[in-house]
Amino acid sequence: MASQSFDLAAQSRALAKRLEAIPAEIVAHVRPALIASAEELAATMKALAPQDEGDLIASIAVTAPGQTTPPYAAGGGKRTAAENEALVTVGNPDMRHGHLQEFGTVNHEAQPFMRPAERLTRAKFKARIGRAVGAAIRAAAKAGGATDA
Repeated sequence: MASQSFDLAAQSRALAKRLEAIPAEIVAHVRPALIASAEELAATMKALAPQDEGDLIASIAVTAPGQTTPPYAAGGGKRTAAENEALVTVGNPDMRHGHLQEFGTVNHEAQPFMRPAERLTRAKFKARIGRAVGAAIRAAAKAGGATDA
């Protein structure tokens, strides 16, 4: 009975170690999916953005996980993307009116491009990231090996 108890404790420790490894594995597998999704969102925003002089389109930027947003973005230079997020910002020192295009003003009709781009790409991104999470969990489980209970 004592040896069976010891085996359960060892299995419990092995399982705990495998479970602790899963978050790191998920982040490693999800990061490329996050960046690809952010790049695709930026491209969709660029395709939908009103094109006058092109300064709005040129100002759309992607901040990868662990990087800091451009200094001209909202909260710029202060916001660092977490390891599990990628950010898309609009604006630069010469173009600071993206929100006015999106929502309009009393003198200018709204020309939304950010929210429609997100709505168009949301389902694809959820599926992409879900596949990456599933692959990470399967890889972590495979690396830890299966134990017989």
